[in-house]
Amino acid sequence: MNVSDTKGLPIGVFDSGVGGLTVLQAIHDEMPHENLVYLGDTARLPYGTKSPASISRYACQATAQLQQSNIKLLVVACNTASAVALDALREQMDPLPVIGVVEPGATAAVAARPAGEHLVLATEATVRLGAYRKALLDVDPGATVTELACELLVSLAEEGWNNGAIAESIVRRYLAELDTASRHPDSVILGCTHFPLLRDTFARVFDDDVSIVDSASTTAAAASHLLASLSLENDQLEFGALQLLATDGVTRFARVGGQFLGHDLSADDVTLVDL
Repeated sequence: MNVSDTKGLPIGVFDSGVGGLTVLQAIHDEMPHENLVYLGDTARLPYGTKSPASISRYACQATAQLQQSNIKLLVVACNTASAVALDALREQMDPLPVIGVVEPGATAAVAARPAGEHLVLATEATVRLGAYRKALLDVDPGATVTELACELLVSLAEEGWNNGAIAESIVRRYLAELDTASRHPDSVILGCTHFPLLRDTFARVFDDDVSIVDSASTTAAAASHLLASLSLENDQLEFGALQLLATDGVTRFARVGGQFLGHDLSADDVTLVDL
């Protein structure tokens, strides 16, 4: 297959659930003419409670399903899988390019605030794995990194309670656990793919001069740059097609996913697959 034929192939986006839909939406906003296929491994979420061996096995099985769609790029829109399984996925998918969500976010934060104080808001699993800390310090050894698990914010995002007094008070309650310096960072990294939905709340809580970096937009920008460097951008004029796959609970996937994508979905819009 030549490069011209490859350009029209879809970008594959993988997550353990619906959170990666924020990455999918950001990719569509960045590259509206690209065809997209998304797989949420909803039957086995959350990945964060599983062993590294299981996470790698699940991620490899899920991305093998995406390979059947003949994708041209794999985006691992899952912080846990990006932290644990990225090397295994790159080996499995070679020579297909693979990017995760951790490195783009860390790189963007360092670019905005060199040698800065970075606060990473994430899930317990991502904090435990220390993926953002490692990525930030790899890029900028002079950085200071604080990681804070904010598990309840995942539920707020899925319930659609992204703005208002409840969301703001919960964010402030989490921040109360930190020392004074950490509550006033140079950058805040949204280290969970659910958290871009609460961006307006974070903007109200933190000072105006704080750089808020989300993994969705930074990963979309990285994907765009990578496709351009490989001359694989889709040159069709019409908007790209979207295919949604899930391994369980298509009705709930559609209900919650519609909030993430900003438009209504029905169960008929989601294809159930068995890994």
